[in-house]
Amino acid sequence: MFIIDFEPVGRRGECFEDQSLLDCARRLNVDLVSLCGGARTCGRCKIQLISGTLSQPTREERQFLSERELEQNFRLACQSFPQSNVKIYVPPASLTAPQRTQVEGLNLEVAPEPPFRNLEVQLNPPSLGSPESDDQNLWKALHARYGIAPGAIDLKVQQSLSPQLRNSNWSVRAALRDREIVALSARSTRWLGLAADIGTTKIAAYLLDMENGRTLGSKGLMNPQISYGEDVVSRIAAAGKSPENAAKLQALVVDALNEVTSQLCADIQADPSDIVEAVIVGNTAIHHLFLRLPVQQLGLSPYVPAIRSAVDIKARDLGLRIAPGGYVHLLPNIAGYVGADHVAMLLATRVDQYDGVTLAVDIGTNTEICLNSNGRMTSVSCASGPAFEGAHIKYGMRAAPGAIEHVRLSGEKMELQVIGGAPPVGICGSGFLDLVAQLRLANALDGSGRLVNHPLVHIQDGMREIVLVERPGSDAITISQKDVRELQLAKAAIRLGIRALVELEGLTEDKIERIFIAGAFGTFIDIESAIVIGMLPALPLERFQQVGNAAGTGARLALISQTMRAQARQIALRDRYIELACIPNFNRKFAEASLIDRGLTTATN
Repeated sequence: MFIIDFEPVGRRGECFEDQSLLDCARRLNVDLVSLCGGARTCGRCKIQLISGTLSQPTREERQFLSERELEQNFRLACQSFPQSNVKIYVPPASLTAPQRTQVEGLNLEVAPEPPFRNLEVQLNPPSLGSPESDDQNLWKALHARYGIAPGAIDLKVQQSLSPQLRNSNWSVRAALRDREIVALSARSTRWLGLAADIGTTKIAAYLLDMENGRTLGSKGLMNPQISYGEDVVSRIAAAGKSPENAAKLQALVVDALNEVTSQLCADIQADPSDIVEAVIVGNTAIHHLFLRLPVQQLGLSPYVPAIRSAVDIKARDLGLRIAPGGYVHLLPNIAGYVGADHVAMLLATRVDQYDGVTLAVDIGTNTEICLNSNGRMTSVSCASGPAFEGAHIKYGMRAAPGAIEHVRLSGEKMELQVIGGAPPVGICGSGFLDLVAQLRLANALDGSGRLVNHPLVHIQDGMREIVLVERPGSDAITISQKDVRELQLAKAAIRLGIRALVELEGLTEDKIERIFIAGAFGTFIDIESAIVIGMLPALPLERFQQVGNAAGTGARLALISQTMRAQARQIALRDRYIELACIPNFNRKFAEASLIDRGLTTATN
C-alpha cells in the first residue's frame, strides 16, 4: 500500500501496488480523461511523475508518448503502477472539464503589494481631560505608531466611526488607500480582495487574502446579460435603445457579482464588508456597460472606446456591496473590441517579456489574439461566436454533466468521454471539435467541411449527419452538416486572426516559438484536434501551453500588486491593434481559413 498525491487537484490517498494510477484516481475522485475506459488504446490519461517510483514504461506507453515526454517522466495512468509513495502532476488536458475549471490558474508568483496599507492601532479613549474627537484621536494614534499625517476618511467610514471604535475597545484595523481611510474594523479582521473576469458568456470570481495573496475561493457563473443577446453587439444595441435598458444590463452583472461575493465570503465565514478592494476585467463593451458609459460608438466604425485608461471608482457608486469605502479598479482597454480582459491575459502569461516570437490566443465567444515579435506587440479581435459553447449546434450544450467532451474513432466505433460519467445528453465545444477532427482523419469529412459518402455518414430528412449516440425512447444525438458549418465559421475567424498578425510581421507560422492558449474554451480543447481542423497552426505540441482563465489570473495579480497594475498600463500602451476586416483580401483569406485542413500556410508578403 502506497500514498498517492495528485496535484494540482489536491487529492491524496492510498493505492495498492497492483492498482494502476487510473484506478487509484477514480477511487480518489480525480476525473482523468480516458476515452477507452482503461483499455490502453487511447493514450489520453497522461500524467507526470514528480517524485517517487513507478513501474517501467510499457510498449504501449512508448507508442503514445514521445521520447521527450518520457524523459520528462510523463506516463499513462492506466499503465503505471506505484512502487513507492508518489506525487503526480495531472496536466489540465488530462482532467475532465469540471476539474480543469477547479485547478486553472492557481499559481500566483508575485509578492503582495496591495494598493492600501493595513494598519493596526490602539487608541486612548477620550476623557474629560482630553475630549478629542474620534477622527482626531484616530489620526493621532496612526501618526504616533506609523508617522502618518492626517488625511481623509471615507464618508461611510465616518458614519460608523464612533460606534466602531467603542465596540472594538479602541483597538482597530484601518485600511489606508493613498491618504484615505477606506475601511475600519476590529483588529481580528482579515482584509479581503475580489477579482472578477466578466466574460461575454461566463463570470469567474475569486476571493483573495490581501495580506498574503492567497486565493481563498473561486466560483463561476453565467453572465445574466446573455438574456439580452449572446454577443456584445446585441447588448450594445439593447443598451442604446433606452437608458432603462442600459441600467438593467449594468444591474444584472452587479447583482450577479454581489450574489457570488456573498457566497464566497460565506464559504470562509467572512463578510463582504471585509473586501476593501476589487479588480474587474472584461472586454471593452462589458467594461463600458459595467460603468454605465456610452456604448453606441462601439458598434459604429471606427469602433472607439469612450475610455481607454485604467479606472478607480468607489464600489458603492456601481452598486457593488463590499467595504463601505472600498474601491474597484478596472484595467485599461486597448481598442473597441480588445479590452481589459485581454490586458489581464497578457499580464498573466508575461507575453510582453519574451524575446523571439510568441502568440497568445484567448478563445471565447469573442477571441483576442496577440503576437509579440521581438518586442513588437500587436493584437486582433475575432468574432468566433457561441459555437464553442454549444450554441447553434442542434445537440450542443455547455461543459456540464452529460456533455460529450472528448471523442475518438476506432475504425467505425465511437469512443466517448462524458462529463460526470452520466448518460450523454449533448455535446460541448471540445467534444465537437474532437469529433470534426476525427471525421477528417477518417476521411468522412473533406477539406471543405463537407460530409462525404462514408459508413458513418447517414442522410436524415435530406441532411447528411453523424450519429454519436442512439438513445432508446429518445432522439439520437447527432451532428449535421449545418453543425459542421457553424464550427467552420468559428475556427476560421481564429485562424485568420493568427494569419493576419503573422503576415503583418512578414513571418510564416513556423517561426512562432510558443503559443499560449487561454480562455473558457481554450482550457478544454485538445490541441491536436485543433491543429487537425486547421484552427491552430501545425506546430510541434511542445510549443503550445494551455493556461486556463489567464484573464482571471491577471485580474488577481493586479488585485494584490501595484507593480502588476503599472505593468498592465505599460502593456496597454505598447500593444497596437489592427482591425481584422481591414486586412487585404479579407474574403479570400477567410474562405481559406475555413477549410478543415491543417495544411493552411502563411506566405511572407
